[in-house]
Amino acid sequence: MKKLLQVRKELSHGAYAICGLLAFLLPVALWSLVSYVPFIWHPVVKVTEPGDATLFRADTFIQKDAFLKESRRIQESGGTLPQGIPANPVYLPAPHEVFRAFYTAFKTEPRRPSDPWLHESLLHSATIIFLGFMFSSLIGVPLGILCGTYALFSRLSEPFIDFIRYMPAPAFGALCVAVMGIHDAPKVAIIFIGTFFQQVLVISNTTRKLDMAIIEAAQTLGANGIGLIRRVIIPGILPNLYKDMRILLGWAWTYLIVAELVGAKSGITSFIHQQSKYKVYENVYAAIIMIGIIGLITDQILAAAGSRIFPWQKEKRTGIVSALIALWKRRRTN
Repeated sequence: MKKLLQVRKELSHGAYAICGLLAFLLPVALWSLVSYVPFIWHPVVKVTEPGDATLFRADTFIQKDAFLKESRRIQESGGTLPQGIPANPVYLPAPHEVFRAFYTAFKTEPRRPSDPWLHESLLHSATIIFLGFMFSSLIGVPLGILCGTYALFSRLSEPFIDFIRYMPAPAFGALCVAVMGIHDAPKVAIIFIGTFFQQVLVISNTTRKLDMAIIEAAQTLGANGIGLIRRVIIPGILPNLYKDMRILLGWAWTYLIVAELVGAKSGITSFIHQQSKYKVYENVYAAIIMIGIIGLITDQILAAAGSRIFPWQKEKRTGIVSALIALWKRRRTN
């Protein structure tokens, strides 16, 4: 235990992999306890037999207080008591119901012909994220590098950007709809607004961290202007720039739900809204978890690609999959 609690000391491959798995297993275990153990949290009763309770129906959920009150009334009048079992609210499905929804949600046909299938909703949402982040990066990355390199660009742009970044992106929703219509354009604009201003400031800060001695040496050898940026600054910051882009891409995903509520609902947000309206909450939870899984897989792929592109950059933190593979290789060699 002392080895695990050493200040700022890296964990072994085994401990790192196990802790990474527990980070997911512990919340699932807590969720399972709440769902399957009746005395922990089951605030409603699922009616199995309504008896003489005229307002009860089989397979409906009744608040426990209301169920007990009605049962006492019927008992005093000598009627047939209703029967029920402790249950969670309908909006908190058990883990097995949500995991089953990962399969059934893809196979269940939309209730309305105009509604998209789940895979179509996910693809649409991924497209919105890609377009918004791409347009943000096309402008934000060059501007951030210029701001981190030249004080002139920094002073001309960063005060205003620093001012705008405190404004929540959803506040621009009505304006985006008025200018761009109700379809995908304002959604892409919200992703752009949510990431662009942060992107410029993060990348400019990364650019400033480049060792000035390297820049001065390049200038001594005759590098300047575009050549200095292209041959010295960009290669010097590229590994850290890549990590910044990974983090900022995750930031873009956090604006997805808000962006897709602007104008006409679309993508995974539309699917979540429809399923909640029909009270199919296991599909709602499954869709939310799918967003997290897609984001995590994307980040893990980018992390693995980064270790290949920049092999001299040894990251202290690796992906869970990489840690498990390293642990397996070590045990195999031993």
